[in-house]
Amino acid sequence: MRHFVLRTKTRFIKFGLAGLAILTFLAAGAAAQTSPVVETGKFRLHKFEQPIGEETYTITRDGESLVVSDDFRFVDRGSPVPLKATLRTKADLTPESFEIKGNTARGSTIDASIAIDGRTATIREGKETRKAEVPARFFTIAGYAPAVIQQTLLRYLVQNKIGGAVETLPNGRVTLEKRGTDEIKIGDRTVALDRYLVSGLIWGRESVWFDKDLNLVALVGVDAEFDHFEALREGFEPALATFVDKAAADGMAALAELSGKLSPQQSGALAITNVSLIDGTSNKPVKDAVVVVENGRIKAAGPRAKVNIPKDAKIFDGMGKYLLPGLFDMHAHFEQVEWGPVYLAAGVTTVRDVGNEFEFMTSVRDAVKAGRGLGPRILLAGIVDGDGPMSLGVIRANTPEEARAVVDRYADAGFNQIKIYSSVKPEILREICAEAHRRGLTVTGHVPNGMDAIQAVEAGMDQINHIQYLIAPFVPKDYKPQRGVVPKIDFNSAEVKSSIEFFKKHGTVFDPTLVVFDWLFHPSEEPFVKFEPGAAKVPKELFAPINNTGLPPAAADYGRGMMALFTRITGELHKNGLTIVAGTDQVVPGHSLRREIELYVKAGFTPLEALQAATIVPARVMKMDKDLGTVEAGKVADLILVDGNPLENISNIRNTRYVVTGGRLYDCAALWQSVGFQP
Repeated sequence: MRHFVLRTKTRFIKFGLAGLAILTFLAAGAAAQTSPVVETGKFRLHKFEQPIGEETYTITRDGESLVVSDDFRFVDRGSPVPLKATLRTKADLTPESFEIKGNTARGSTIDASIAIDGRTATIREGKETRKAEVPARFFTIAGYAPAVIQQTLLRYLVQNKIGGAVETLPNGRVTLEKRGTDEIKIGDRTVALDRYLVSGLIWGRESVWFDKDLNLVALVGVDAEFDHFEALREGFEPALATFVDKAAADGMAALAELSGKLSPQQSGALAITNVSLIDGTSNKPVKDAVVVVENGRIKAAGPRAKVNIPKDAKIFDGMGKYLLPGLFDMHAHFEQVEWGPVYLAAGVTTVRDVGNEFEFMTSVRDAVKAGRGLGPRILLAGIVDGDGPMSLGVIRANTPEEARAVVDRYADAGFNQIKIYSSVKPEILREICAEAHRRGLTVTGHVPNGMDAIQAVEAGMDQINHIQYLIAPFVPKDYKPQRGVVPKIDFNSAEVKSSIEFFKKHGTVFDPTLVVFDWLFHPSEEPFVKFEPGAAKVPKELFAPINNTGLPPAAADYGRGMMALFTRITGELHKNGLTIVAGTDQVVPGHSLRREIELYVKAGFTPLEALQAATIVPARVMKMDKDLGTVEAGKVADLILVDGNPLENISNIRNTRYVVTGGRLYDCAALWQSVGFQP
């Protein structure tokens, strides 16, 4: 299968004489065999605009060939992410061999090589080797990193006078579309840089900038775990914010373009007939039901015999499907515009983004709200961290004054919550919570380092992300964790009982994100699609980062044990009346919310309770239950139609065929396909 390429008009890429000069030098130098070192360079690597590492490269000559050697490495929240790559090319930059090995993110690895012999390529990915026919024009590249390989790709296109698209090995197709020339100010000088959109290396697209000599200067996109990622050539770091702003503008343009190609199948006054209605409150579906929608809201819902269908309403035959409320994902990171169609395709009509770049996310939220972009309703929790080796992002609070300023900035921008990250100091946490509550915001997030979940709630946190934070209060105070050993928790112990009573008293809300641990802890020897069938339907750009994960055989039992423990803790919280809301922390776009709901049933929820954790419960938590969460007259028409009864088999929630968002009905298959997924 070829990589998805956005159907935009591809423009032929044109460069000046200065750009061609460097390529002529490379080719001529290779033949003359003068100095073996042709070029060196360094990129500074960032995540969420925070410096995290660097990439260094050297281009040398070996006979008539050029060899690009690269060392790419960063540290993400304490986890090293090293990657090495070597690309050998002919003088015209046509690849002869390529090897890449290491990590592309904290949880994703890559180990691949390609050797070209005439018109045949021998491709090794992990332990599997295959042969492939080499296209007349092609390039070897495997994802967003290293940056120098992208630089060499563009130079290859120019030297060989290829347009803005090329087939790639080990698979796929990459396109480059010129979007303009930007004047970038660096100190007292201004540099003209050509800006391009690149598709086919990541899911979605990157913004990249090249100078007149075809040196890659900046790259803004996402990494292999969907986090915002930036690479800047050494010396251009002061312009980071400028590059990020311009990339966000590209994203908004892409969102509008994508949305313009996806018209609703039905809109206006609408009557959805011939459905079984699961309204979100009852275990008994209403057979032969009708839901009438007017002006984006539900006018009536119930048995066909009791519902009056307006004369001007368009009739949509539900063909015996089950109609439910639209779903919430309460732990989203909406890192790129492609998430909009994917979420809707999966039946998710509301998301809570719990950590993102400020300017990007407010722009996306506002575009969707104004109808300029297609996607779910977006609620925002503004992330804040403190300084430390595990810090994330650039929005920090290390003093009471900074704490209040951060909260006020988010509140003024219409955020719904504050998201605490791991390096916030205890005394600063109290300041953040106090100011948030004063401004009418609730506080969710991680339990900061050095605190346990009870201490975090005592400091003012209203909600806790991720189930692992419940281990500390559930074990004896003298418990000493051991690496590779599953903690033993006595669920009848005083520690567990007192902790549960504490959280009940404080009304603490939990989003367990079991799917993240399902992904991280699954045995690497077992295909991830065994746990998450949706992993087989992703675009090629996503397949390796999602599937090249898991624990080695020696740690497989530990992983199973931890997953069983986290599932049990979630079930115990629910059984004791604590509030659970469904969230994913990404994993497999769109699909993982369904897996989260399935895991709740495995934890002891009834199918209705599991569905409510993704509908009416988060609606109540976010104080939106008057408008959302159930299928009732007067509420916003956020609806899904699925094949099969999820109250009988919760996995039928995977069979979403149509979604209604604000009264507009879309075909889910078309939404999936618009961003490269198989329906």
